[in-house]
Amino acid sequence: MIKNILLGASLCSLPILAMADIGIDGARHLLLRTGFGANPAQIAVYAPLSREAAVDKVLAATATQAVTPPPGWANDPFERPGQPGLTEEQKKTLQQERNQHAVELRSWWLTEMRNTPSPLTEKMTLFWHNHFVSALDKVRSPQMMYQQNLLLRHYALGDFGQLLHAVARDPAMMRYLDTANNRKEQPNENFAREVMELFTLGEGHYSEQDIREAARAFTGWGLDHDDQFIVRPRLRDTGEKTIFGQRGNFDGNDVIDLLLQQPATAVFVTNKLWRNFVSPTPDPATVGRLAEQFRRSHYQIKPLLRAMLLTPQFWRSQGQLVKSPVELTVGTLVTFDLMPADWRVIAGLNRQLGQDLFAPPNVKGWPGGEAWINSATLLTRKQFLDRIAHDAAPARDAFAQADGDMSEMAGREARIRRFAANGLNSMKLQPDEWAAIYHARSATDSARLLLALPPANPLPPDTSGAKAIAQLLLDPAYQVE
Repeated sequence: MIKNILLGASLCSLPILAMADIGIDGARHLLLRTGFGANPAQIAVYAPLSREAAVDKVLAATATQAVTPPPGWANDPFERPGQPGLTEEQKKTLQQERNQHAVELRSWWLTEMRNTPSPLTEKMTLFWHNHFVSALDKVRSPQMMYQQNLLLRHYALGDFGQLLHAVARDPAMMRYLDTANNRKEQPNENFAREVMELFTLGEGHYSEQDIREAARAFTGWGLDHDDQFIVRPRLRDTGEKTIFGQRGNFDGNDVIDLLLQQPATAVFVTNKLWRNFVSPTPDPATVGRLAEQFRRSHYQIKPLLRAMLLTPQFWRSQGQLVKSPVELTVGTLVTFDLMPADWRVIAGLNRQLGQDLFAPPNVKGWPGGEAWINSATLLTRKQFLDRIAHDAAPARDAFAQADGDMSEMAGREARIRRFAANGLNSMKLQPDEWAAIYHARSATDSARLLLALPPANPLPPDTSGAKAIAQLLLDPAYQVE
C-alpha cells in the first residue's frame, strides 16, 4: 500500500516534463494502445521515459506463451463433429459439453488478458484472431480453437511468413475454410480466396483465375484421423498452374510463398495494423514506407510495430480509436485493479456488446471502429461502467431487463443479462480509495489518468476524486483511446 501511495504521489505531482519524456498523457496513450487499460502505477513507470525507451520497454516484455493455466480439457484429442451412431440424447449432451468448454475457453483468455505481464502479446493475439478468422460454430471443437490461440500467440510478434504458413496448416483454419476437404476432382476455393482477400493482398490485387489455380495447388491437403495436418498425394492436382503470372507445379506452400513475394501483402498487413494501433485513416506515405521496411525485413512483425509506434502520427492519435468491448471491459478491470469472481460474467458481457471471443460474426471478423457503438451497445457499456462505479438500481438496469418476447433466444439473452447483473454486483470500484492511492484529488487529475480526450461533459476542477471518477467513467471520452 505504501509503495502504491508513493507511486501515486510521484505520478500526479510530476512537473512539466522535458520534451524527451512522454509524460502522463503519453504513457497513458501508449499503454492503452498496446494493452488493455492503463493502471496509474504503470503510467508512473512509463511517464519519465522517452518515446523510444517507452516503446522498447513495451516490446521487451512480449512473450510467446500464456501464463494462465488452460482448462483441464484443452489438450484432449480434438473433438470430431457429426460422430455417427449417436442418439439424440448423446448429441444433446455433447453439445452441452461443447458449450461449457467454449465458456471456459473465453474465460481463460480473458483471465490471461487481465493478468498477463505482456499486454501487447495478448493485444496482438487478439489482432490475429480477428485477421485469421475461425469460429467455434463451424470448427465445433474448443480444443482446436485453443490450439489455434496458442499458435497465434507464439507468432504474434514474430515472422509473418511463418505465421501465414502455420495458419494455413492449422486444423481449426482447415476445418473453418474447408481446406481439409480439398481434392483434385473438385477443388475448394474457400481458403484460396480468403488467403488472398483477407489474409494477404486485399481486394483488387488478384484475379478469379489466380483463385482457381491456387485452389488446385491446395488440393491434397487434409487432416488425418487425429485431425493433424497431412498431405494426401493421390488427392493432389500435380498439373501445371499459373498464379500471379508465374507457371509451375505449385503446391499450397508455393502459393503462400508467392503471396509473400507480392508487394501488396506488406501494404495490406501494415494498413491493418495501422488501423488497429494508430487511427482509422492510414497515412499512405508513411504506410508505404513502413510496408517496404516490413517486406525488406522478411516480414518481421516486431520491428514493424516498433517503427509504427514511433511515428509522429501515433503520438498525435489520442482518442481516435473506439475501444472494443474487450478493451473496455478488461481495460477497466486493469485500470482499477479489479478482478471478477467469475469470468463468465465478463465473457457474457462482451457477447452482449458484440465481441464474442472465438466466435467472430463471419470470415471478415469484427468490423471494429464506430461499428462497436449503437444505441443498444452504448446503453450496455454505460450500465457496465455504472455498476463498476455505483450501486446501480436493478429495476433500471439494462442487464436486468427481460425482453417481452418469450422465445427461446430472448429467454437465453435475458438469463445472460441477469447473470451479468448479479456477477457485476460483486465487483465494485472503491473510488475514494483509488483516488487516494493515486492522489487524484481533482477532476483534472482523474481525467489525465482515465481519458484520452478532454471530457465531453467538463466537471468543475475542484470536483472530489471519487465523484470525478464516477462521472468520468460515464463520459463519452472514456469510450475511446
